[in-house]
This record gives sequence, structure tokens and C-alpha cells, in this order.
Amino acid sequence: MPMSLLPPDTRSVGCRVVYLCRDPKDALVSRLHFENKAFKGTNLSMDSAFSMFCEGFSPYGPFWDHCLEYWSESMARPDNVLFLKYEGIKSDPVPVVRKLAKFLGVPLTTEEENSSVAQEVVRLCSFEMLTSLQVNQAGGVRHGDNVHINNSVFYRKGEVGDWANHMSHEMGEELDRIVQHKLEGSGLVF
Repeated sequence: MPMSLLPPDTRSVGCRVVYLCRDPKDALVSRLHFENKAFKGTNLSMDSAFSMFCEGFSPYGPFWDHCLEYWSESMARPDNVLFLKYEGIKSDPVPVVRKLAKFLGVPLTTEEENSSVAQEVVRLCSFEMLTSLQVNQAGGVRHGDNVHINNSVFYRKGEVGDWANHMSHEMGEELDRIVQHKLEGSGLVF
């Protein structure tokens, strides 16, 4: 959900928001697979999904606008909005756990550091661990009266760079150019 659509109370002093974004190419591929699995009868092609994504069509607005709202808020209110990138979490998750704990006001103690609590959190929150949970294999959520989405749909591969297996190099370069242009001057880069 865009930051601008969150309840006004989220701007209060005690409220903290953690925003997680992804490389736009991987976000597009992930969204395509989600849409095709979650909603029966949907068979969106990569070409169609790519065109819509590049034009800014998305359930929550253009990808770049969405990211920029949270990025700007994280710059203006770093104690209230934490902006994270999926790629950073995947490449080095332990420091992110520490950063998140500190942001949430519960920094790891020396004892917790010495007993590898951050590493245990990483293990417990790993893609492999979460996808193996029974609730994520058989459970589901209702969306309105007519839509039931299986929890397994929310998990696919959890890999960084998988976009290269689903779109051409040229498509990737074009999307990079569009996103770079849209984010120009913001300090946010992918």
C-alpha cells in the first residue's frame, strides 16, 4: 500500500513503518507469478505484464512512485520509516536483523549477540524455513467474499536475479532505464 494511503496515525511519533522493496525486474516477475497463481483464470503473459509495469499499471500505483514515497519518508523521518531492499537482506541478513531490532527499539543485548540470536532469527525467517511451515503449505487467506488465496502463492523462489530466466536482456535494460529515469535525483538506486 502506498505510504500516502496509510492511516494518518502512522505519522504519529510512536508509529514505525518498515518498507521492503525489491529490484524492479524481480518485483515484476514475482508479481506476474503471483497474479497467475492467485486468481484463477488469469494467464498474464510476460510481454503483457512487462508493458503494463513499464507504463505504471499496478494495483498500488507505479512501482517507482510507491518506492519513492517510502524512500522520501525514510529520509525525512529515519526514526519512523525504515527502507530495506530485499537484495541487501539476501546478501547479508544478520546486520539487517540487528538494524531492524534497533529500529524497532529493541536492540540486541550483548548476551543476545554472544548467543547468536541474530543468526537464529535469520535461520527461523529463512525462505526455506517459512515455506516448510504447514500453514504456508496448506493455509490460506480470504480476500473479500469470493476470493481465497492459498498461502503457498505468497512464496515462489525467493531468489535475487531470477528475472533473467523470465525476460530478455533487452527487456531488463529497458526497465532499468525507465526506473533510473523515474528515480532520478532521489538518491534511490537499484
